[in-house]
Amino acid sequence: MGTNSSASQLSNISTFSNRNKSFKYIFKKKIIIHWQFYLIMLLPVAYIVIFQYIPIGGLVLAFKDFHIREGVFGSPWAGFKYFEQFFKSPIFWTLIKNTLEISLYSLIAGFPLPIFLALALNEIPGVRFKKTVQMVTYMPFFISTVVMVAMIFQILDARTGLVNIMITALGGKGINFMGEPGIFKSIYVWSGVWQCTGYNAIIYIAALSNIDPTLYEAAKVDGASRLKKIIHIDIPGISSTIVILLILSIGNIMGVGFEKVFLMQNNLNLSTSEIISTYVYKIGLIDAQYSFSTAVGLFNSVINFILIVTVNQFSKKVGETSLW
Repeated sequence: MGTNSSASQLSNISTFSNRNKSFKYIFKKKIIIHWQFYLIMLLPVAYIVIFQYIPIGGLVLAFKDFHIREGVFGSPWAGFKYFEQFFKSPIFWTLIKNTLEISLYSLIAGFPLPIFLALALNEIPGVRFKKTVQMVTYMPFFISTVVMVAMIFQILDARTGLVNIMITALGGKGINFMGEPGIFKSIYVWSGVWQCTGYNAIIYIAALSNIDPTLYEAAKVDGASRLKKIIHIDIPGISSTIVILLILSIGNIMGVGFEKVFLMQNNLNLSTSEIISTYVYKIGLIDAQYSFSTAVGLFNSVINFILIVTVNQFSKKVGETSLW
């Protein structure tokens, strides 16, 4: 019995070893044959590793009392000191409120419009008109953020802006739009909607093009109106795309873009324009509070991670559509 058991074990080890060698041989052979593709793949992988994964090690600063002379590893541990400092800060709830309000406002205002635009373009029979509308609507996306903000300042200038010229011409009084805290969020959101709606609609247009044409033919034979075709064919056909993009949008709800908000900020609208990303920049790079800014940034990232995981799990259970 002992001899048979030993022989069986040796046989299993030998089989595993042979399979391992066979796998290595096939893998090496594939690399040799398709080396061009692996070389092309190496560059983006290297970029992700160098600029996305390696910097994760810097998160240790959030738990250390960092001093430049002592370095990252020489600096003493601070535990959750900077997290507590941020939670007890008088500006904590203002940052959370402003970040959430801008994000939710952007999501509610900007998420449905590309869907409506894509559905409308899909129903337009004229190819030339359709392409013209597409070009006009997605061109603003390619305007840089700096130029976009400069345009906003020029159009909404208190004295020479086009909007105020029209207001005064109609007998009204000029408004300092960029100095009004209550208007800041609307300016930010609707300028972003104008800039990104056309470009975001491309994803839905691509999804609509993959719908089986026989469904439209069957609907036409049954005498279905355009509205019924949209409700019963188009929307179900792109529902998975809508859900995936919604999950990604909700997962990034605490990650309001830094550049545009920072460029639009001034001392007058700071009460509604100060968000987590601009606060991290100011305390980290300007005030050189590296540990504190890292703790705030890590808190923001953790919240985003929890949101995207929660929404993804909810979507998987309810609609059977998810990222993973």
